[in-house]
Amino acid sequence: MATQIAQHDNNGADSSGQSVDVLIVGAGISGIGMAVHLRDKCPGKRFAIVERRDEIGGTWNLFQYPGIRSDSDMHTLGFKFEPWTEQKSIADGPAIMNYLHRIKAKHDLEKHIRFGHKVLSASWSSEEARWTVTAEKADGSQAVLYANFVYMGAGYYDYDNPYDAQIEGLDQFKGEVVHPQFWPKDLDYAGKKVVIIGSGATAVTIVPVLAEKAAHVTMLQRTPTWYAARPSKDWLANGLRKIMPEKWAYSITRWKNVKMQDLTFRLSRDNPQKVIRKLEKPMKKELGDKYVKEDYTPPYGPWEQRLCLVPDGDMFKAIAAGRADLKTGHIETVTESGITLKSGEVLDADVIVTATGLKLAVAGKVAFEVDGKPVRWPDHYYYKGCMFSDIPNLAVVFGYLNASWTLKADIVSEYVCRVLGHMDATATRIANPVLGQELEQEQLFDFSSGYLQRSIGELPRNSTAMPWRLNQDYLYDRKVLLDDPVDDGVIQFYGPNSQQGAGDSEPALEAAE
Repeated sequence: MATQIAQHDNNGADSSGQSVDVLIVGAGISGIGMAVHLRDKCPGKRFAIVERRDEIGGTWNLFQYPGIRSDSDMHTLGFKFEPWTEQKSIADGPAIMNYLHRIKAKHDLEKHIRFGHKVLSASWSSEEARWTVTAEKADGSQAVLYANFVYMGAGYYDYDNPYDAQIEGLDQFKGEVVHPQFWPKDLDYAGKKVVIIGSGATAVTIVPVLAEKAAHVTMLQRTPTWYAARPSKDWLANGLRKIMPEKWAYSITRWKNVKMQDLTFRLSRDNPQKVIRKLEKPMKKELGDKYVKEDYTPPYGPWEQRLCLVPDGDMFKAIAAGRADLKTGHIETVTESGITLKSGEVLDADVIVTATGLKLAVAGKVAFEVDGKPVRWPDHYYYKGCMFSDIPNLAVVFGYLNASWTLKADIVSEYVCRVLGHMDATATRIANPVLGQELEQEQLFDFSSGYLQRSIGELPRNSTAMPWRLNQDYLYDRKVLLDDPVDDGVIQFYGPNSQQGAGDSEPALEAAE
């Protein structure tokens, strides 16, 4: 028999012997945000957070490469309920971690978090109106949790396996090979020649930092990327904070940035040449005679892939100073001492950084099943961008590709609280987006990024109209999730023993045999 744990364990989690109303998977931005919204809007709900790592932060705790920073402004990457008060709006990893720790302490979340719990599976029972969730602990043992509602805040990429670009000859390289997802703390690159393969956000972040100590840094790209240079400090935000309360200044700046981002994205699609001229101007200014149009002009328009942010033009300054350079070409092979391109050019290297991208993972790679039937994600449609057809009591956060992650996480959290409130008001325990008819499908992402296209066959379906779709439009989603009626005639509210709590007589956490 499984034995109940009815005390606090050494990870500080509350295992009081009761099951929870809401189980939050992941203690990164999405999970922390949901916990705060839940405490504010559904104060009577019992909840727990399970986190596979031994620290909060998610992405910001996992990635430890030099210079790690946000690629969105912190007035939109920050939460609506907690102002960002630092001078820099483009923040580094440690500053973001401090922000999350401040929120955790302010809202007393530590006691709700179970660290070292990697969720393996989640099984829904309609008869019991609850999920049975199995997690693997750090020592290899398993724990079982019960919840009426599961909120997946586990991010969108594979924490264990980054994308393997299958680079020819990489195994014969005699120097050090590093992937940014698993950056070694003791890597010594001072005085060495470094080649960074890739030109996405991670590569752009690493180049100027490594260039400060390395003998030379080369960023090798197969295809150019669009870069957006902008100041790391928001003069309006910092100015407003001097003359009004922090919350007012934050709200004004946040709304300004939301509108500007939306305008830029729409202009990129409607008048790409105008946006291109705007993007090229600071590049040309910073790079001077190092600007080579072919190296900085992608074969696609702005925002057909995510723009890469270059705060204060730091990468361009490193290139202009001769500490770094940018090469465009295809790899023929990696040799013992560097990289040979198909053009015949040889790049000498002591260290190779493979910043070749992430691998998507749907719902944290958790094996879901509903009433004994395994969930196959391509068989289900998104519902309002956060739930799925015919999967009850489950919400997932997938942030925006054209704006900050937290904008989506905030409104999904608030929407789930509205759903929970409606369930309470109607004495129901099941919220199920029921798909009653076949729908016309549409491509899930109107973006050409490799990491999206590689995974498209593993992702849920998208229809041509709400509610069965995932949008990339915060302002529209905000209205749908926060203003439109929860009971829209599509999502069905029902359930056995509706007035009873979520498994009141069941243990919250059991140690599996």
